[in-house]
Amino acid sequence: MKTLHTIGYEGKTQAEFLDELEAAKIELVIDVRAVAASRRPGFSKTALSNGLAERGIGYLHLRPLGTPSEGRTAARAGKTAEMRRIYAGQLETDEAALAMEQALAAAQEKSSALLCYEKDAPGCHRSMLAERMIARVPFEVRDL
Repeated sequence: MKTLHTIGYEGKTQAEFLDELEAAKIELVIDVRAVAASRRPGFSKTALSNGLAERGIGYLHLRPLGTPSEGRTAARAGKTAEMRRIYAGQLETDEAALAMEQALAAAQEKSSALLCYEKDAPGCHRSMLAERMIARVPFEVRDL
């Protein structure tokens, strides 16, 4: 059974993050942030993509699998249940359905990690996404 990894970069430098991916033998990072920008150096889309490429790791940004603005606001306020409700609605959109198909195809081809900011996977939307993905394709989920 293939493994689907998830990873958050909260509290990590880009080098620590890349080392962790390399140690786990990740071939593709699937960025599931609605906004692929970050105040943390090295984690905005271009800088991250370049850093990954230097390590031989691919990058795929699937914006529709990110949490909408109101969901991110709820998450920052510690309202996890509200964030989960909002994100569940996002996953029902046509755009998210198409992006999920891309994520599933990519994760079946290459050792992949779903990327978001939060360190704690159970409190992050990426865990909900992983649950939806394994309902369709049998993956073992491993949070890095």
